[in-house]
Amino acid sequence: MSSAVYGILWILTRVAGRVFLHYRTRGAEHVPAAGGVLLAANHASYADIPLLGCGVRRRLFYLGRANLFPYPPFGRILRWLGWIPLKIERWDRQAFGSAVELLKAGKAVVIFPEGTRTPDGMLQPGKPGIGRLVAQAQCPVVPVYLRGTYQVLPTGASWLRRHPVEVSFGESMDFQEECRQYQGKELYQRISQMVMARIAELRGVDHSAVPTT
Repeated sequence: MSSAVYGILWILTRVAGRVFLHYRTRGAEHVPAAGGVLLAANHASYADIPLLGCGVRRRLFYLGRANLFPYPPFGRILRWLGWIPLKIERWDRQAFGSAVELLKAGKAVVIFPEGTRTPDGMLQPGKPGIGRLVAQAQCPVVPVYLRGTYQVLPTGASWLRRHPVEVSFGESMDFQEECRQYQGKELYQRISQMVMARIAELRGVDHSAVPTT
């Protein structure tokens, strides 16, 4: 039943995005139609979650802060639809373990490597959590850049604003070589930096300008 509800919400969000936000996507063909894959996106707004989701023609599961939605009934509904609540104050074995299981089962999981929304619309340093997840799941990563979502719903805003939104998907990244050459924190940080550099390229900026610490 949750798949049917997800499908209905997908259609409604995509139609609303097209009508009110001139919503469009680029490079969606880079997302494989099947098999475990991790989508790594910049995080500018709460609007990122639905607007990224309606750009992919397969069901997505999202790693997100456990305190993102403080109302328990709403949280239960979101978990039913595919939200994986993540405790950010420490390494959350349960949340990341669930994500690894989904990836190994051939599902598509979304992570925001920055760990939290940007306060100013600019890219922030990536956290090593994405590297640890990739190392455990041994999955490809599709970088994603969401343009315009910060203007649609910036930090502190209570209402959506009309602004064009474009979601760009990059070519899949494989980290098997890095996993053979490095290990531990060095591997995790290296993967995180490489992913954030690719996201910066999708944005159209010099990746050397993106903070790394």
